[in-house]
Amino acid sequence: MAAATHENQTSNLPLLLLHRSPKYNLSFFPFLHTKYTVLDPHAAPPHPSFATLSKSARLMLCVGPSTLTSDDLDQYPAVECVVGSSAGLNHFDLAACRRRGILVTSAGDSFSDDVADYAVGLAIDVLRRVSAGHRFVRAGSWPGHEGYMLGSKVSGKRVGIVGLGSIGSRVAKRLESFGCSVSYNSRKKKSHVSYPYYDNVVDLSSNSDILIVCCALTDETYHVIGKDVMTALGKNGIIVNVGRGALIDENELVKMLVRGEIGGAGLDVFEHEPHVPEELFTLDNVVLSPHQAVLTPGSFAALEELVRGNLEAFFLKKPLRAEVGLD
Repeated sequence: MAAATHENQTSNLPLLLLHRSPKYNLSFFPFLHTKYTVLDPHAAPPHPSFATLSKSARLMLCVGPSTLTSDDLDQYPAVECVVGSSAGLNHFDLAACRRRGILVTSAGDSFSDDVADYAVGLAIDVLRRVSAGHRFVRAGSWPGHEGYMLGSKVSGKRVGIVGLGSIGSRVAKRLESFGCSVSYNSRKKKSHVSYPYYDNVVDLSSNSDILIVCCALTDETYHVIGKDVMTALGKNGIIVNVGRGALIDENELVKMLVRGEIGGAGLDVFEHEPHVPEELFTLDNVVLSPHQAVLTPGSFAALEELVRGNLEAFFLKKPLRAEVGLD
């Protein structure tokens, strides 16, 4: 009886299909149920008419970095738009969306300020050995030790940014205030910025003290930071990664850190997360973080505003924000 009543109450609401891994949720799920007939395959219990209604749903909300494949889309033939809630795009089969004429949106710049803050924080931590000093004091090692290993100055460093997009440009602006010089590599040169541009990452790395990786993960950028790039960076250079783990050849990174062939690393993402190479656990010149650069109340509030706005815009036939170019 309760299920029937719920179905009657929502039958006149627009259909919204949720696509998500069971581990991913959004804080505003309850709100969605007041505006839409929400079709969630992982709901307990599922909507009684899910099998039928999901075939006619025109709008899909993809929650977090849940993988969306061509086979997934085959199950929902009426989908015209996928509203994303993640900054990355590597979990989408964009080619399949293009073939089907499906519009796709992302989290846009909802997370950009927080990730940029975090990238700068990781760089400062690695260079000034903040976390290492914290462990030193908490272990009771300070008494009886006259000195502690020196950190490195942040101000005036040469910063190379891989991916001068929404996040990368914010990182650049922040580090300019430290008196750092900024150069970058991106898919193409940006006509509106004055920073020096390098069309390959090896040359960028050889002219940098800090290499900050914040580009999207694609087939082209997989392992864009390889042994040659890290060798060019040298023993005094550090790497910060706030993009995706697979942007860096993690095996080579670990080997070079252990051998002291690069100066350090600040890593918020890993190639096989949540599994992190144990060799990194004892290195004081490495700062590890559990993919949390985006995790602030402010970023989630901005994401909620963006997602809710795009859901409404689709049904009102208004322009979408943070639409992904599929051409």
